[in-house]
Amino acid sequence: MGAPIVSFEGVKKAFGPKVVYSDLSLDVYPGETLVVMGGSGVGKSVMLKMLIRLLDVDGGSIRFHGKEVGGMNDAELRGLRRQIAMLFQAGALFDSLSVGENVAYALYEHHRADMSRRDIEERVRWALALVDLPGVEAMMPADLSGGMKKRVGLARAIALRPELVLYDEPTTGLDPINTTRVNHMIVGLKRALNVTSIVVTHDMGSAFAVADRMAMVYRGRIVKVGTPEEFRAAGESNVADFITGHAPEHEDVETLLRG
Repeated sequence: MGAPIVSFEGVKKAFGPKVVYSDLSLDVYPGETLVVMGGSGVGKSVMLKMLIRLLDVDGGSIRFHGKEVGGMNDAELRGLRRQIAMLFQAGALFDSLSVGENVAYALYEHHRADMSRRDIEERVRWALALVDLPGVEAMMPADLSGGMKKRVGLARAIALRPELVLYDEPTTGLDPINTTRVNHMIVGLKRALNVTSIVVTHDMGSAFAVADRMAMVYRGRIVKVGTPEEFRAAGESNVADFITGHAPEHEDVETLLRG
């Protein structure tokens, strides 16, 4: 598989008395779509925010192309955020900006010196076309459906032409048709742009639809990593019960995962 593009090693994170991660260790390899799954509140979104230094770790190491994220200076951190784009759970659009201005926002922030206004406008059109929303630049976020907001957020992420895209619960709140559309876009953008992707979700249908590999978070660490086929191979075992939501609540997850 070659060298990992991202490595979490022994990462620790807590908010007051609540321990989110006690020993998070996970590698992400170039070109793959890695799905990180687990129940609500286990820290999946925290993992993504630590990677781009929206949150600092309490211990351990996160490396991007071998460079320690926690040791990056401001210039290096700006460079990291040009290479890693994030689609936030709610889309995180600026209500006062048009769709076009939202998609262009990061381009002006990171590429003002090397892209003309016309270049930026062309990149915005390109990104919106890739998410099947051509010609909507003048619309406002208040005029968009939930599915459209997610797709505009995705257009803003890919407009930077990043090396790595982070998806934070990309199908939450969407109806089945839009869920399927977003899943297809994640797979299609990986093929079209050759990007690496980390998708965090508790939606097992989406997880199996987009994943090359899957990792399960429980009690502050990764308790299982494997391909979708390896997860499915459990058949009627406790692993299958867990990932389909049929596991008895009183059982210990680590026991379930061992089958």
